[in-house]
Amino acid sequence: MRVITGSAKGIRLQTLEGLDVRPTTDRVKEGMFSAIQFEIPGARVLDLFAGSGQLGIEALSRGARQAVFVDQSKASLEVVKENLKKCRFTDNCELHQKTAEQYVKTARGTFDLIFLDPPYRMEILSEIIPMLLPILSPGGKIVAEHELNCKLPEKISNLQLQKDYFYGKIVVSVYELTGEEQA
Repeated sequence: MRVITGSAKGIRLQTLEGLDVRPTTDRVKEGMFSAIQFEIPGARVLDLFAGSGQLGIEALSRGARQAVFVDQSKASLEVVKENLKKCRFTDNCELHQKTAEQYVKTARGTFDLIFLDPPYRMEILSEIIPMLLPILSPGGKIVAEHELNCKLPEKISNLQLQKDYFYGKIVVSVYELTGEEQA
């Protein structure tokens, strides 16, 4: 697992070992970031379910101005901290050891990009995505990685599904916050 492009290009990132950990593959990450490449420079980014922090770190490497990493696992956040040091991104980051729901309820400010990559079979995306509306900037995007059999709706309140990207058994869904509320 490495940073694909930008200022930290090629740096190898640490990850936790074990069956509960499922880092995003380079192929999926490359596709994910090419879909949102023009949204990244200057963006404030939230990496919810951070794991190793690779999604937030990739965004920082590509010019995001700030990243917030949230994970309920202390061990995961230690890995994120080490990866941030390795990439020299410690100055413009925050780390929070909380569940996704706990963080979202107490978050300050809004985010231009929110990455969601919860553990598979967790079935939390349909619950957490609507909770993100108050912390998503106008025109902001949610990028959710999930299993093929996890079906997400085309519209959630004023979030519109822009596109699903398919990578074998993995799907990346990109939502954009629009000004139109669902009827």
